[in-house]
Amino acid sequence: MEKPQATIRVIVRLMMSPVFPVVIFLVFLTIATALRSGLVQQNTRQIQANLQDEARALVDNLEREFMVHTLAIGRLAARLESNPELPESEWRSDASNYLRDFGVYQAIEWIDRNYIVRWLEPLTGNQDALGYNVAFNDQRRQALEQSAANGHPDISGIIGLRQGGTGMVIYHPVGTGENNNGFMAGVFKMDVLAQQLLTNRVLENFQIVIHHGQRAVHQLNADVDINNAFSYTEPVELPTLDWRLTLRPSEVWVSTQRSGWPNLTFASLLMMGLLTSLTTVLVQLILKRNQALLKTRFELEQEIDQRHAMQVDLERLESTDTLTGLANRRFFMEDLTHTLNIADRQMRQVGLIMMDLDRFQMLNDSLGHQFGDELLIKVSERLNGLSNERVLVAYSGGDEFMVCQQQVDDIDDVIHLLGLVKQCFDRPFEVQGEAHSITATMGVAVYPQSGLDADTLMRNADIALYRAKEQGRNTYQFYTEGMQDREVMRLELDKDLSKALANDEFVLFFQPQLDLESGDVTSVEALIRWQHPRRGLLSPVEFIPLAEESGRITDIGRWVILAACRQLGRWKNGQCRNLRIAINLSGLELNDDSLVDHVRNALRSEQVDPSKLEVELTEEIFIQNIEHNLNQLSKLRQLGVQLAIDDFGVGYSSLGYLRDFPVDLLKIDRSFITDVTERHDDAVITRAVINLAHNLGIRVIAEGVETEEQLQFLRDHRCNMAQGYLISRPVPARDLEKALAKGILSTGLPADL
Repeated sequence: MEKPQATIRVIVRLMMSPVFPVVIFLVFLTIATALRSGLVQQNTRQIQANLQDEARALVDNLEREFMVHTLAIGRLAARLESNPELPESEWRSDASNYLRDFGVYQAIEWIDRNYIVRWLEPLTGNQDALGYNVAFNDQRRQALEQSAANGHPDISGIIGLRQGGTGMVIYHPVGTGENNNGFMAGVFKMDVLAQQLLTNRVLENFQIVIHHGQRAVHQLNADVDINNAFSYTEPVELPTLDWRLTLRPSEVWVSTQRSGWPNLTFASLLMMGLLTSLTTVLVQLILKRNQALLKTRFELEQEIDQRHAMQVDLERLESTDTLTGLANRRFFMEDLTHTLNIADRQMRQVGLIMMDLDRFQMLNDSLGHQFGDELLIKVSERLNGLSNERVLVAYSGGDEFMVCQQQVDDIDDVIHLLGLVKQCFDRPFEVQGEAHSITATMGVAVYPQSGLDADTLMRNADIALYRAKEQGRNTYQFYTEGMQDREVMRLELDKDLSKALANDEFVLFFQPQLDLESGDVTSVEALIRWQHPRRGLLSPVEFIPLAEESGRITDIGRWVILAACRQLGRWKNGQCRNLRIAINLSGLELNDDSLVDHVRNALRSEQVDPSKLEVELTEEIFIQNIEHNLNQLSKLRQLGVQLAIDDFGVGYSSLGYLRDFPVDLLKIDRSFITDVTERHDDAVITRAVINLAHNLGIRVIAEGVETEEQLQFLRDHRCNMAQGYLISRPVPARDLEKALAKGILSTGLPADL
């Protein structure tokens, strides 16, 4: 709270400064100046646009008028061409009509083939042009010769006239080539032409400069008081002429185009700034009178806030976990007890969720406790977003969180909250610059069905949590009647597991792996079973999760290695001497630094060739703690042990480890093989994995083969080996030896074996 208050004090101090009204006025002045400048620029662009429109209209009119005159002279030329014997008197009559109709010509002339003016109308004022040679220089001669040759009219440009003054002449050939009978010419004086073509408004408001090429050849209205800030040049499309017209407006015309809005806007904003500044001065005077009272009140509120903050901090320290900032277990249990008391009186339900982070312990051990703490903080921040007056989130310790939902009206309320919790884990968590995807498993107990007090409710939620973990994690489970009995059974099974190794209750079953090139069984996968003294034969699903949770998986893994080596020792001189045994290693076993020594000692004790032993690890295990695993696997490879990747394609799918790890075999997961003959996508993926592995020099085995069609597909696409119920189910070593002796495994093992 102190930072906002300090900011407010600074703002108040600035507003009370005598400079503040001046700043306000300057701000308004700046805005007014900028706005006026923008409006002036806009008005200037509009004036320039209007000037362009004037220039284009003027050029269009000039082009149109010249075309009319050119056509008129052309008609006179056409008449003389059609009647070469036309009398001069009749020609003069026609020329007089044209002079009268158009009123712009200085004279109309007929020029013979030698470029001499022979006929001229009117004679008055034009006598000096009679008999004049119009090809008075090489440039004019060439232009007239070209006009006579192609029949196109020629315009002289602005020249000095024989009659005096400057003007222009339009020459239209009378016939072309050898039939040419001279030219019909229309002579214009520039002043007369300007008076006829230009309106009084244009003559009064603009100065017009005619450019021929890069040179200014004529100027109209030279005495007009022009505005040099504006001008526009427009090209003129006239035959044989490279003309451009430059239009320069007069001061009077520009002033009529200027808008009064810029100055009006400027004055209005300036007036508003002045009034605002005066108002600010008045407000400052009022505030200064109350400043002492406000200061005292502010100090009093500050002292109250400080005391309240200290009280809140004390309460938070007593009830909050220091790492995550969530409620601690003690406070949560007190609040849960209080909530249950209220729920009992109001006849309401209460939901309790126990939550564990999946794979947290593995990440914490492999990446360090600092990483684990940062991850817990990130998870807590997201879960805390669910907290409100009806939901309390707490941190119990380790990787365990607790959520209490008060006033549950229907079980759907709890299911909705579970969905919100799962959404917190949809996006990866950014920890130490890397993204990590984490999931959570949850157990749910609902008051009063699952327990009438806080301790019972907590215990039953924990039992439901364990049942959810057994179902594969990243899920949730509600506590139901009978779960406690199953929990007791689980505890008994966990106790029996501690004795199983000592009592030698584990056995190995072997599932054959068929070589698709030779049709022979060349290797088997060793799968552990527990011959429980009371419950009979148990599959790994029923006891391996218990072994991993209790940490006994390492001891069981060592037993599997030793048992597999002993079996290889029994087979090395018999019919099964060529078989290789594949065993599965867990991540915890791979983390054991003495693993390599144990494998070496087991091989030596049974005098077994290391190449007969194959170690299978899942993709996920390959990726975890890459540096340590690479070191471990490299040592195993140096012993001569074969390395295989199990469940390929459903893990991390990071192909970098295929290059970095010494892999001998890829095992395609059964999920791709099940529908490989039915689904195009599975077939494409399977072929791609086979080709990828072969290109890297790695052999491929497909598991889960159950039909002849699947087996044929794998043969067709050069898969090296196959494993599945079509070939054989996992069987004891004695039954496997019998089946191999009968030679029935290449086409499938009978179901009763």
